[in-house]
Amino acid sequence: MPDTSGVLAQESPPADIVVLGKIVSASGLQGRVRVHPFADDPLSWSRLTHWWVGREGDAPNLWRQTKLLRCQLRNGLLLAELACLADRTAAEAMSGALVGVPRVALPPTAADEYYWADLVGLEVRNTCDQSLGRILGLIETPANTVLRVGDGESGERLLPFVAAIVLDVDLAGRWVRVDWETDW
Repeated sequence: MPDTSGVLAQESPPADIVVLGKIVSASGLQGRVRVHPFADDPLSWSRLTHWWVGREGDAPNLWRQTKLLRCQLRNGLLLAELACLADRTAAEAMSGALVGVPRVALPPTAADEYYWADLVGLEVRNTCDQSLGRILGLIETPANTVLRVGDGESGERLLPFVAAIVLDVDLAGRWVRVDWETDW
């Protein structure tokens, strides 16, 4: 069972936690963890004083806040030291957990940048104004990010999130326009 002494008491966790990454493994004997980041600039997270930790599918009230003691980038992964993890056993128990922060703690994005959480659920329409479905999630690959798009009927499409394919993103209108045919 993970040490909870570093977990801060919180009356009600925020309902708007934005997931920043996933704990993939323990690192060393002191309770550090390796985190796979879901962002282009994960080192900016080191400026955050606290992270929230929870499991996929958990209600917001099950997420727990913990102090971020140290964070550095190594080989594309974040190496993080969290107050709630005292040793390797505690860190191993957190493998698979998600880390996030309340939306208000995040810096604003540039004009052509988006938080993944903001893209999930947006309607995807092609240049002929045909609906391809909604963004179900995103996948990070070595080449580029990939949109998982589904309509509940014809399965799931994987679209590269690159400028040649994704032409417009309108967060306020809740849609994405892509150069993609319905039969691809």
